[in-house]
Amino acid sequence: MNGEPTDSRLALATRGMLRLKLRASGRAAHSSFPELGESAIDKLVDALVALRSIELPSDPVLGRTHYTVGLISGGVAPNVVSPSAEAEVMFRTVSDGVDVRNAVRPLESRVTIDHVLEAPPVRLTTVPGFEAVAFPYTTDIPFLPAWGEPLLFGPGSIHVAHTADEFIAIRELQAAVGHFATIARHLLAR
Repeated sequence: MNGEPTDSRLALATRGMLRLKLRASGRAAHSSFPELGESAIDKLVDALVALRSIELPSDPVLGRTHYTVGLISGGVAPNVVSPSAEAEVMFRTVSDGVDVRNAVRPLESRVTIDHVLEAPPVRLTTVPGFEAVAFPYTTDIPFLPAWGEPLLFGPGSIHVAHTADEFIAIRELQAAVGHFATIARHLLAR
């Protein structure tokens, strides 16, 4: 059992994750003569705008794949046409990562796409008597196959996870002890 925050609900499924790095190359030039250079930042921005219109995979339980552009870097100085630029994009996948890579392949006419990291979506074991829902995030479960049948349950909300205000209410934490015991008893009885 993985204990990510699920608002004390069991997870029916979780999305996967695919991190891609988009790299653009250009040619440096003094900004007073931009026609002598080729802006890598412009190429990257064009690719990111094109990404907005690409249809990404969807699933009846997990919904549609979505993404976040989490990091962007590029250029060398304000007075130089940028010779390089890159962005890291995090996709929250609902199918195999190859489906997303195929969908974004048209961007390769503008940028180079590097595979950084992938975790597949996961269908999870549930227990009667608990609300079970699909969660849009990824957990460590895909990296822990020796655990057996995966379950995901935990007190707390993902909405405050990884923030300065992250917390779990004491009463929810105390109630979770009983929920964990109920889940364990059910699994042992099977």
